[in-house]
Amino acid sequence: MIEYRAYIVGHDGHFNGFEPLACVDDSEAIERAKRLVDGHDVELWSGARLVIVLKHKFE
Repeated sequence: MIEYRAYIVGHDGHFNGFEPLACVDDSEAIERAKRLVDGHDVELWSGARLVIVLKHKFE
């Protein structure tokens, strides 16, 4: 298992917290992090490596 952190990004661009994730690979981590996007962006990191930035969408 690989350790990831999904950081919740506030409207001011600062991290408001994070959710630790243990996943088999990046694909699984991305799918799990997508569930955390709810009115704010999420940055998914594995150690010092940025995996993806998931942007929220205005409707």
